[in-house]
Amino acid sequence: MRTFFPSDSCKESQLNAINPQSWLQVERGKLSKLSSSHTNSSSIESFIKVPEPPILPFFKPIDYVEVLAQIHEEMESCSPQERSTLYLLQFQIFRGLGETKLMRRSLRSAWQRAGTVHEKLVFGAWLRYEKQGEELIADLLATCNKCAQEFGPVDVSQLQVEVNGCSKETVAMNGDKSLKNVNFKIGDEIIVCDRQKIASLSAPFHAMLNGYFTESSSQDIDLSENNISPLGMRTISEFSITGSLSEVHPDLLLEILVFSNKFCCERLKDACDRKLASLVCTKDDAVEFMEYAIEQNSPVLAASCLQVFLHELPVCLNDERVVEIFSHADRQQRSIMVGQASFSLYCLLSEVAMNLDPRSDKTVCFLEQLIESAETDREKLLAFHQLGCVRLLRKEYDEAEGLFEKAVSLGHVYSIAGLARLGYIKGHKLCSYEKLSSVISSVNPLGWMYQERSLYCEGDKRSEDLEKATELDPTLTYPYMYRAASLMMKQNVQAALAEINRVLGFKLALECMELRFCLYLAIEDYKAAIRDVQAILTLSPDYRMFEGRVAASHLRTLVREHVGSWTTADCWMQLYDRWSSVDDIGSLSVIYQMLESGGAKGVLYFRQSLLLLRLNCPDAAMRSLELARRHASSEHERLVYEGWILYDTGHCEEGLRKAEESIKISRSFEAFFLKAYALADSSLDSSCSSTVISLLENALKCPSDNLRKGQFFSQALNNLGSVLVDCGKLDSAADCYINALKIRHTRAHQGLARVHFLKNDKATAYVEMTKLIEKAKNNASAYEKRSEYCDRDLTKADLEMVTRIDPLRVYPYRYRAAVLMDSRKEKEAIAELSRAIAFKADLHLLHLRAAFHEHVGDVLAALRDCRAALSVDPNHQEMLELHSRVNSHEP
Repeated sequence: MRTFFPSDSCKESQLNAINPQSWLQVERGKLSKLSSSHTNSSSIESFIKVPEPPILPFFKPIDYVEVLAQIHEEMESCSPQERSTLYLLQFQIFRGLGETKLMRRSLRSAWQRAGTVHEKLVFGAWLRYEKQGEELIADLLATCNKCAQEFGPVDVSQLQVEVNGCSKETVAMNGDKSLKNVNFKIGDEIIVCDRQKIASLSAPFHAMLNGYFTESSSQDIDLSENNISPLGMRTISEFSITGSLSEVHPDLLLEILVFSNKFCCERLKDACDRKLASLVCTKDDAVEFMEYAIEQNSPVLAASCLQVFLHELPVCLNDERVVEIFSHADRQQRSIMVGQASFSLYCLLSEVAMNLDPRSDKTVCFLEQLIESAETDREKLLAFHQLGCVRLLRKEYDEAEGLFEKAVSLGHVYSIAGLARLGYIKGHKLCSYEKLSSVISSVNPLGWMYQERSLYCEGDKRSEDLEKATELDPTLTYPYMYRAASLMMKQNVQAALAEINRVLGFKLALECMELRFCLYLAIEDYKAAIRDVQAILTLSPDYRMFEGRVAASHLRTLVREHVGSWTTADCWMQLYDRWSSVDDIGSLSVIYQMLESGGAKGVLYFRQSLLLLRLNCPDAAMRSLELARRHASSEHERLVYEGWILYDTGHCEEGLRKAEESIKISRSFEAFFLKAYALADSSLDSSCSSTVISLLENALKCPSDNLRKGQFFSQALNNLGSVLVDCGKLDSAADCYINALKIRHTRAHQGLARVHFLKNDKATAYVEMTKLIEKAKNNASAYEKRSEYCDRDLTKADLEMVTRIDPLRVYPYRYRAAVLMDSRKEKEAIAELSRAIAFKADLHLLHLRAAFHEHVGDVLAALRDCRAALSVDPNHQEMLELHSRVNSHEP
C-alpha cells in the first residue's frame, strides 16, 4: 500500500504520550541536555515513544513459498478466466512481503492475461493507479513519436453478450398472412411497421403478431400504454428492417432500451446498450447511465460507465454518488457492472479507499463487498482479515474479533496477531501472550510472531522476543526502534544511536528516521537533527511527525534556529565531504538546504535524484528528476533531464534520442554521459563499446565542475566495466579510476580493485577495497566485493559482516550455503538459504535451494521451490530448465 497504515496503541495513554510541545521549548532554551540534572528517564520517555507495530491488512501466509508454488501449479492447468485471479493472489502475497516490483509485475501479468473485458478494465485501472503521477513520461514519449497509452481505454464493445433473437427459420405464420403491415397507434399517431420484421425482434412480438392472440389478425394495435413515443417506435421499426440504429438522442435510446427489455427484444437491446456505451464520456454521464445499466441489465453500458469511474481513481471516490453505486450493489448488480471480476474490482477499490482513509465508511463498505464477492478460501481469508484491520482501527472491537476469527478459521495464522491485540485491549494480556506462544510452538516461527508476543511481556522476556524477531526477520523496524528507545531511557546515547543506525543502514524507513531525529533532539545535537529532518522532507515533503500531529517542515524550521548558517561555498564543501565519504543521507540534507537558497536548482535536483536511486527510493528519485526538468536553466539541460526520466523508466532508446537532441544544441558533459549510458543499455551490439568509451572521453573534455565529473564518470566506469574488459582496456580503466580518486570519488576504489583483480593481483585488489571500507559510511557492498579478493576464512568473515550491516543482500547467504554444501552439510546449507528466504522472495536463493533439494533427492521440495521461483521470474531460463528436469522426476 502506498501510505502508512496507522495503528491504534493497546492503551489510549500510549497514543498521546508523544508531546511535541515538550521539545518545542528548545527555541526558548527550556529543554535541558540529557546529561543535566533536570533530565530523567520519565521525561525522555514522554518525548521518545515508539508506537506499537500495526496489524497490517496483508495476506501473510506461514509459508509463502508453498502458497506461491500452489498458485503456479494451479496456473498450469486452470482456464484462462481463472488466471487473472491467481495473479491477483500472487500480488497479495508479494504485497505482504513488501516486494513492490514483484507486486507490479503480478498486476501486469493479470492485465496481460485477462480473459474478459471486465478484468482488462480493472487491472488496467489498477496499473494506472500504481503509476499515478507518471503522466510526464507519457508526454515525453509522445515527443519521441511513441504512444505510451499502455493501459489506455478498453473497447467495451468487445464485451460478448449472449443475444437470443427470433430466427427466420422458426417464425411460424399462424396469423393473417394477408396482413403484411401492422399499424401501431401511440396517442394520436399511427406508425406503420412490417409485421414480420417486428415479429422477428422477439418471442413476445412473434407470439402477439403471429400466434393465437387477437392482435395476430388485427391491422391496428394500440401501444399507447407501453411508455414508447412515436419517434421511438419509428426508430424501432427502422431497426427491424436495417438491423442497426442511426444517430439517436441518448434520451430516446434510453426509452428504447426500456421498451426492448419489456418486450425481450435482445438484438435491439444489445444495439441500444452498445450505442449508449459509446456516449459515456464524463463522470456525470457515468453516474446517470450506470443507474439505467443496472436497472435494464445492460452490461456493455455498465462496463463503459465503470471504465470512466476507474479511470478517475482515486478522485472519483470523493464523489458520494460513485461511492453509493459501488457500496450498495447486490450480487446481480455486481454481475451486470463487472461480470465475474467482482473480487478484483473490490480489491482495487478497497486498497484505494484504505490509502485515502482506512477508517472511512466507504472503506468498510468496499471491504464488505469484497467479502460478498470472495469465492475461494484464500479470497475470503484476505477479505475477512482486511476488514478486521479496519474495524480494529475504528475501535469496533467486537466486529474486528469476529472477522479475525473467521480469517484464522480459514487458515490465516497472521490474523491471530489481531486477536491477540484485541485481547490485550480488553485486558487479557496473559491470554494474548499464550495465543502467540501456541502459534510459535506449532509452526515454523516467523519474525512477526515474536515481535507481536513481545508486546505482552516485560523485561528480559521482551528483549529476548525482540532479538528473536530480528534474527528471523531483520526487515521488521519495531524491534530496532524499541531497543533504541529503551537504551535512550537508560541514557546510553551511543548505543541507542547505534541500534537505530543498524536498520537505517539498509532500510531507509521514515519512522526510523523520525526516531533518530528525536534522539538527536534529546541530546541537543541539532546539526544531526537538521540532517535527518531534511532527509525526511526530501523523501516525503508532506511528512508529519509525532503520529501525524506536527508537520516535519515546522519542526525543521524550529531546529534550524539552532544551527549556524552556511554560505553557498560552505554548502558545496559540505556536499563534497559527504559525497567523498559515501554519506548519502548527509548529502541529501545538504542538497535540501542548497535548494532553499536558490541557485542552479535543476542541477541540484538531478544530484538529489541520483542519491535517492542509490538509497533505493525510486519514487522520490523520479519526483526529483521531474523537478530538475522543471527548473532546468536551458533547453539542452532540460533535454538531458528528460532523457534520464525516460532512461530510468526503461525507455533507453528514447533517452538516447533526448541526449542526441541536447548535444546538437550544446556539447555538455551531462549530455555525453547520458548518451553513453543509454547507448550501452539499448544496444546489443558489442562493437558499440568503443563508441561508449569515446562518448565518455568527450564528456570529460566538456566544461563541468570536478564534483559532477567524479560522480558521473566513476559511476559509469563501474557499470561499464564489463565493456572495458571486453575491449581489453584495463590500463585505460585504471587511469580513469585513479583520476576519479584524485577528486575524492571514494567509490572508484571498487572499480580500481576490480582492475587489479583482473590483472591477477588479488592482494592489491584487497587493499584497494579495504581503503573503500575505511572511508565509506555505507560499506556493506564494499565488504561483499572485498570478499572476492581473499581466502576462504577472510571471505567468510567479510560476508558475515555484510549480513550484519545489510541482511537484505543475498550473496552472503548463497556463498555460505555453497560452502556448507561442499562440506556435505546438506541440511545446514538448506537451512542457511531458508533463513533468508523467510523474509526475502529472491530468485537466486530459491533457485539454489531447489538445486540443493534436487541434489539430496527431495523432488517435491525442489519442485515447490522451482514453482515459487518462477512466480518471481517466469522467464528465467535456468530456472525453467531446472523446473522441467525436476518435474519429470515427480512421482
